[in-house]
Amino acid sequence: MKKAGKVLVLLGSPRRKGNSAVLAEKIAAGAKAAGAVVETLYLHGLSIAPCKACFACQRPKSKGCSIDDDMQPVYRKMLEADAWVLASPVYWFTMSAQLKLWMDRCFALPAYGQDPFAGKRIALALAYGGEDPFDSGCVNALRTFQDAYRYAGAEIVGMVYGSAMEAGDIKANRALMKEARELGRTLAATVD
Repeated sequence: MKKAGKVLVLLGSPRRKGNSAVLAEKIAAGAKAAGAVVETLYLHGLSIAPCKACFACQRPKSKGCSIDDDMQPVYRKMLEADAWVLASPVYWFTMSAQLKLWMDRCFALPAYGQDPFAGKRIALALAYGGEDPFDSGCVNALRTFQDAYRYAGAEIVGMVYGSAMEAGDIKANRALMKEARELGRTLAATVD
């Protein structure tokens, strides 16, 4: 086994101490314990505009996305990372708007590096307010990630998700906290 060099955590909640952020923090702790270097980005604090469908990023010899905003350094960090942790609350039956903006802008990522999704390992962390991952929409969000990354050629290593409403409530789910930490260890380890 070799260790992942870098893990990039992308927090898609407007709450810095929200439940999905708590899960992501546990994944990060597990990855650090396994030897990875971890960097966390709080997307809500960044200026990321929606894709404007100009297709500048898709043209031959493209220099990347035509939108000059905070996504530019995020692209570089994504390419440098060996693995990503995507964390989001479930809002209106899918991921948060913050994470969806980031995901839509990933359309331009191939302009920054050839086949940038290939070999990326991804962990997912989702928190929802309902009692059930199906009727809360959590499964819809998970399915979106599964479909997108299967198409792009990245590997979803694992996912943790649970029900909690108030910020930090998810900490009471000790089994889930342990599962999140173990997911971080798994994310940081890869078979040669």
